[in-house]
Amino acid sequence: MERSEILNILTDWNLWKEDIDAGIKRKTPLKKIAEASKIREIVVIKGIRRSGKSTLLLQFCKELIDSGVRREDTLIVNFEDPRFKQLNLDTLNKVYDVYLTEMSPKESHYVFLDEVQAVDGWEKFARYLHENRRVNVFVTGSSSKLLSSEYATVLSGRHIDVEIRQLSFAEYLHFIGINVEDRLDLSAKRHKIKNAFYDYLKWGGFPKVVLVQAEREKRELLDMYFRDIIIKDVVVRHKIKEIDKLEELAKYYLTNVSTLQSFNKIKNILKLNLDTVERFSGYLSEVYLLSFVRKFSHSTKEQILNPRKVYCSDTGLRNAVSFVFSEDLGRLAENIVFTELNRRGSEVYYWKKEQEVDFLVKKGFKIAEAIQVCWNIENPDVKERELKGLKSACKEFKLKKGLIITEDYEGAEKTGDEAINYVPLWKWLLTE
Repeated sequence: MERSEILNILTDWNLWKEDIDAGIKRKTPLKKIAEASKIREIVVIKGIRRSGKSTLLLQFCKELIDSGVRREDTLIVNFEDPRFKQLNLDTLNKVYDVYLTEMSPKESHYVFLDEVQAVDGWEKFARYLHENRRVNVFVTGSSSKLLSSEYATVLSGRHIDVEIRQLSFAEYLHFIGINVEDRLDLSAKRHKIKNAFYDYLKWGGFPKVVLVQAEREKRELLDMYFRDIIIKDVVVRHKIKEIDKLEELAKYYLTNVSTLQSFNKIKNILKLNLDTVERFSGYLSEVYLLSFVRKFSHSTKEQILNPRKVYCSDTGLRNAVSFVFSEDLGRLAENIVFTELNRRGSEVYYWKKEQEVDFLVKKGFKIAEAIQVCWNIENPDVKERELKGLKSACKEFKLKKGLIITEDYEGAEKTGDEAINYVPLWKWLLTE
């Protein structure tokens, strides 16, 4: 590439001459990035495609400039810009050389490498900047394997990870103009919040999807995201030829969120061999599309042999792909509880003896919380079943209380030795 071409690309993405609209600020993830930057290691920002990583980089860059960093001391390189004809180490070195020549940055400057997994050998370049030039380096990528074994020896001990997810429900409310500052707001705005919650349940938390108004546009965006995740993040990276089988497996999982699944069962349903199911499932997990939750057991062997529960990272993505919504509200609610527990950094399992418990939350070496998700708690038979499983888990793990997350029922009761709290999902999401 010619130097002038590279400069044109960089000028379009950077804040050297003028500000670029960086959208609505997301305070919590921005704070995590800022805290990670203080450690002076390479900051690796990972998360599903379109979750807002690039926007957050731009917002963080603007905060640096507002705090006194010169505009010329920041460099943003977006490797998904189609004008980059080749993506390799030579391109990286040339891009950096153009930046040094044109901007003359101070020694302590900031380099942001966006969607860097597209460049073979990026980790060597990042290490060179970090160690030889003492540059503040930030990289983003759409794969949890961004720092897998192939990079481990190069960046071992030199990086800190920050995971970015789609909007939480609190962020979602902020994006649509409903601000909840305290319990009084929660009460006063409860009708608006509950109405917004059902939209969140249906359309999920991808930032751009939240901001567009027309349902047709929302669905089109979500369809495009699904295709991009499958093709760009899985097919291209792993050189997969059986694209139709991969897509069929992904859609099967998305249609069956919050259910127990085994690779052997899926092998028979979709007429795939076991190795293909295992590999493809791993790839879909790597790119944050799916998560698989194990049954809790003190035996590792039992955890491995039992079916796993499957959850997707975004209910909107699931609904757009599966075309099923109203009859699945309970499973969608359970999926949202999982994603929120995951966002809060909880280590979670499901548990099953005679009855199933949706979530056990482990802290350290102990089970600290047992949670059921029950959308139809008014049904006496359903309530009895959910209570039976929850009380059994409380006894098993010596817990004094259990939690049932509901659609809208709130209350508390004492049943034997256990206290059972009932909390509406929309309220639980806002009271960490």
